[in-house]
Amino acid sequence: MDDCPILRVGAKIMIPTILLFGLYVQFHGEYGPGGGFQAGVIVTSAFILYALIYGLDSTRRVIPPFVPRAAAVLGVLIFAGTGLASLLAGGRFLDYDVFAGSPQKGQHWGIFTVELGVFVAVFGVMLGVFYAFVGRGRPQ
Repeated sequence: MDDCPILRVGAKIMIPTILLFGLYVQFHGEYGPGGGFQAGVIVTSAFILYALIYGLDSTRRVIPPFVPRAAAVLGVLIFAGTGLASLLAGGRFLDYDVFAGSPQKGQHWGIFTVELGVFVAVFGVMLGVFYAFVGRGRPQ
């Protein structure tokens, strides 16, 4: 796409906007529609747009193939670690009330942490799937 400056300029405008919207969906998720899954897909779509405009090799330089794998594992660890932390604090698995002095604060922090884990895991899995499909037959 080196010969299409309109697409490159449009992508330079759209990619930061998509990333910012993804972060908005992530951090607004416990108050309204949205959350970790939607934010992970939105952020991944920004990197897919980057790959479509600038090429897969350029995208692999920005985010190497090990990063999606590590993100998927880290997201699951954050999610499971939140449940384990609630067990160790004397509650049930993913019982957020034990995380703070009041149930409302505990619910807020528990949901925030779980949604963060879901966001990181979905981002890693979706980008990994994209790399797997687009990179078939290409060396990593």
